[in-house]
Amino acid sequence: MAEQVSPMMQNYLNTKEQYKDCILFYRLGDFYEMFYDDAILASHELEITLTGRACGTEEKAPMCGVPFHAAEMYISRLIAKGHKVAICEQLEDPKQTKGIIKRDVIRVVTPGTVMETNMLEDKKNNYIMSIYKDGLYYGIAVCDISTGDFYATQIKLRESNFEKLLDEYARYEPSELVVNEAMGMSNLELDKIKDKANTFISKKEDKIFKNNKDMLLKLYTIVDNDDREKEELIQSELTVKAINGLLEYFTETQKIKLEHINRIKVYEVQKYMSLDINARRSLEITERMRDKSKKGTLIWVLDKTSTSMGGRLLRRWINDPLLDIEEIQNRLDAVKELKDNLMLRGELIGELSKVYDIERLARKDCFWKCKC
Repeated sequence: MAEQVSPMMQNYLNTKEQYKDCILFYRLGDFYEMFYDDAILASHELEITLTGRACGTEEKAPMCGVPFHAAEMYISRLIAKGHKVAICEQLEDPKQTKGIIKRDVIRVVTPGTVMETNMLEDKKNNYIMSIYKDGLYYGIAVCDISTGDFYATQIKLRESNFEKLLDEYARYEPSELVVNEAMGMSNLELDKIKDKANTFISKKEDKIFKNNKDMLLKLYTIVDNDDREKEELIQSELTVKAINGLLEYFTETQKIKLEHINRIKVYEVQKYMSLDINARRSLEITERMRDKSKKGTLIWVLDKTSTSMGGRLLRRWINDPLLDIEEIQNRLDAVKELKDNLMLRGELIGELSKVYDIERLARKDCFWKCKC
């Protein structure tokens, strides 16, 4: 069939071959069109009309489309249903081009790589986690691409390593996992993760999980638990591989180096109180067991923050109970100072209420500048 189709459809098929696991949004004029299986799936998921398009064969190709100016809304609905979307854009001006317009995928949107603020919760980070499995041990890297927050660690304990991995998974509640081949073949472990939450899982080849410490130290500011800059990454091979795997996945899906991701915190798993996923659910820290809603939870009671950034920080504090007495006391002293100073607290609330979500706005602006 591929030899009989029209040149435009041949171009579509060639592009689709490279993004088999995605729904391909193919730009044609003022619409993003989908064809064949993608069209059938998208028309059902988005509840839009399925039509057909002549493509040089006897039967028309199944087709559906959405206006390009409303694409974010439709993409967000597909992402929420657990799909990946590849955006294939026109790279030439149709008015100045004869024949087939050059097109290529400019970005792949996945549950963990959403940048658009209208597709995200204001006071909740949208984390993506990479897991590098090596025998009984794990390397972990976690990032919120919308803010640039990036954390990494490794789990090399004498026992219960997978249970600790589940604890870290519960801490961050990632919307997407990027796993290496060993983890991808660990069906029992993946089934246990899926049993806890319906997280989108991307299985990748080991070659993207590189053990390149020097490159990381050269291109990124690497800090420890206390925000002190690290000059070497000794005995951190699993951490490094998890970080590189996630960074490579970002390049693969976003098509550029994300300049706003420039600082990575490498932490020790023993820094925070260990709360397993069942304990977090039973305590209803951030969501209710019955209906997953926020109302009635601990975060619902405590969150009086004036900004989205403050809301996300408070959620991280609640999810990551400190163990170090000195750090706990410092945090309590800061809270006490604001509690006791009514005038200062009132002034801060007034000023903060005027502050936009600088973290996400700055990252989004940087992202689009890089694209241009």
